[in-house]
Amino acid sequence: MTVPGVYRPQHDSRILMRALCAEPVGPGTDLLDLGTGSGVLALCAARLGARVTAVDVSRRAVLCARVNAALAGHRVTVRRHDLSPPGRAFDVVVSNPPYVPAPGGPPPRHGAARAWDAGHDGRAVLDRVCAAAPKVLRPGGVLLMVHSGMCGAQTTLRQLADAGLAARVVARERVPLGPVLHARRSWLSGRGLLQDGEDTEELVVIRAQRS
Repeated sequence: MTVPGVYRPQHDSRILMRALCAEPVGPGTDLLDLGTGSGVLALCAARLGARVTAVDVSRRAVLCARVNAALAGHRVTVRRHDLSPPGRAFDVVVSNPPYVPAPGGPPPRHGAARAWDAGHDGRAVLDRVCAAAPKVLRPGGVLLMVHSGMCGAQTTLRQLADAGLAARVVARERVPLGPVLHARRSWLSGRGLLQDGEDTEELVVIRAQRS
C-alpha cells in the first residue's frame, strides 16, 4: 500500500530487493532501511527473519511503512529520521535514496518530489549515504544501495572506497524511463545524461562492505 506523497515501489525497489535476498540475511541480522518509503524493503528483510529498523524523513512514509508492517504481521521499528538512528550499528544497510537529477536549486524539503529529486547531479542524498555508511555498519557489515547510472556509479564506488569500504557493482539493469525522467528528457539530454531518442536508463546496485 502507498499513499499520496510516498514513493511507490518500482524497478529500483525490485532490483535492490533481489540483491538483498542474495545476502545471508536471517534471524540475528540487524538491518537498517534508509529512506524506507512504503517499507517494501523493510518488509522483505523482516520476512527473511531480520530485526529491522526503518527510517524516513517523511512523516507520511513513516506512517505508511508502519501500516504496511502491521498489515503484513511483521515487526518493524519505523522512525522518522534523516539518515540513521544515532548510536547504533547494523549488519546490513539497504537504501533506495532519491537520485533523480533535477534542474533548479537544492532538493525540495516538502512534497512528493522529495522522494526522487536529488539536486542538479542527483547526488544530494547519495553523497550523504556514502559518508554515513561506515558509521552505521558493524565490522563486516554490508551496504546495498541502488541508484541511476546517470548519477555516476564510479563516483559512488570512489566515495565508498575513500570511506574505507570495499565496494563494487553487483547488479545492472536497463529499465524504461519513468514519467519524471520523460518530462526532463530535453534537460537531461542537454547535460549529456541521456542520448537523443534514448528511452531507458541504467539502474545499478552497489554493495559495499566494511572490513
